[in-house]
Amino acid sequence: MNLPNQLTVSRLVLTAAFVAVTAVPWPYAFTVGLGLFAVASITDWLDGKIARERNLVTAFGQLMDPLADKILMAAAFVTLMEQGLMPGWLVIAILAREFLVTGLRLVAGARGAVLAADRLGKQKTLWQMVTACYLLIELATRESPLAFARPWFELSGPGGFWLMWPLLLGLTLVTTLYSGLAYFWKNRQIVLEQL
Repeated sequence: MNLPNQLTVSRLVLTAAFVAVTAVPWPYAFTVGLGLFAVASITDWLDGKIARERNLVTAFGQLMDPLADKILMAAAFVTLMEQGLMPGWLVIAILAREFLVTGLRLVAGARGAVLAADRLGKQKTLWQMVTACYLLIELATRESPLAFARPWFELSGPGGFWLMWPLLLGLTLVTTLYSGLAYFWKNRQIVLEQL
């Protein structure tokens, strides 16, 4: 298994660790969870960069890299929903998009084609990661290690949580839905052949 694929697999392991540390209430759950999420997000950037630079792109990586991203983001958004920071309808919209795109990839795979992530999908993932990271930081500032940053989230003006929160959720929703529609449009021939 090459290095990019090892990084992809490590993202799945880090996701499992993230879920484990945030599922049980303890004093540093979200501080540790934030660290795990950040490291997992960095592996997403690294595996693609290394695969392209060293010409190590594989069918496994093309399939598993976006799937590992989806699992990481689903874990983060469900966790944030449980904490009251993500509305359920938004999590459902995001997960529905991810399931539909994965289904399209499976259909294409059955025909011998591998549909890699495109630029819009990468931008969608970036905004999802930024949003999740911001909200995990908000939760981590409620714990003692990062409590010094709590006043920043209590600002009422520009940059304050109550302005940034809907802005980031809106960007996440728009990029998620738009990238999903564009992905289906780009690969519409595969869909049409299955109807």
